[in-house]
Amino acid sequence: MASYEYQPKCVDEIVLRPFAFEFPDDLDPIWAPDNVSRSLLFNGFSITMPYLEPFLVKTMREAIEHVDDPNLIDDMRGFMGQEANHYRCHRRMNELLKQNGAPELDAVETKLKASYERLSTRSLRARLAYSAGFECMTNGFTTWFIRKRRALFGNASPHVASFWLMHMVEETEHKTVAFDAYMSAFGDFWPRFFGVFHGSFHVLGYGALGMVASLKARRELRRSARALEVVRLFASMIANVGPFMLRALAPGHNPRRDEDPQWMRDWVAGYAALPDGALIPLLDTAHPDIPVPDFDRVEFAHG
Repeated sequence: MASYEYQPKCVDEIVLRPFAFEFPDDLDPIWAPDNVSRSLLFNGFSITMPYLEPFLVKTMREAIEHVDDPNLIDDMRGFMGQEANHYRCHRRMNELLKQNGAPELDAVETKLKASYERLSTRSLRARLAYSAGFECMTNGFTTWFIRKRRALFGNASPHVASFWLMHMVEETEHKTVAFDAYMSAFGDFWPRFFGVFHGSFHVLGYGALGMVASLKARRELRRSARALEVVRLFASMIANVGPFMLRALAPGHNPRRDEDPQWMRDWVAGYAALPDGALIPLLDTAHPDIPVPDFDRVEFAHG
């Protein structure tokens, strides 16, 4: 777009961090013991990532050929590097989840694979609009995960909680990139408008499908206690993520206006002080506030 002009992103740089922690071999699919439905919904979201994130990377790699600004090209490369790290780690976690009691997720993955193969045949405009729409939604997820971290991750597996929150920290770092790439290469309002719905509800739908498949496999689909959990969980998600999606539909939307949470900024600052090759400290999910980890005590990262 001749009218596109690069604006500085909200962080100084998009950092490529090694995901230097390992999931335990006996990782329980019910990693939040006080809420089965929340565990299973987030497992459903995790199942989507090894299909979604390679799709985002391939789309961005193709879009680079249509971008001239060297700053945006650097951002796009950082985006691709972070997303590649994410999906490899999600794949490791997903295999453990299936191995340790959730084999029904294989069938969901088969559907996901076919869906993203079809999506990959769409035009670059449509794929970039999808990517920008999904990434706008993740700004809301970051705020939801951090603001409600005590309710979502309290007393949960520190490995799963640490990974999800680290993932969302990096999503926030590159939150402007897919939007900027779309605006630079195309910029049309309506494809981006519909991309918010397409990118967001496609992933949310498969995450919910994964949860339903697991509830059914556990014979808990019709239990009233599970239904109440699901209603409360989706109500919280809508209340916290919905406003971000609504703002993304506006003609003048720019994700730079979504303020980064202080917890995220503190985590980034702490990580920057780690020595090279250090393990990433796990969150203390038993702490009533689940604070940013003590980056000065990396030797205790894995207990």
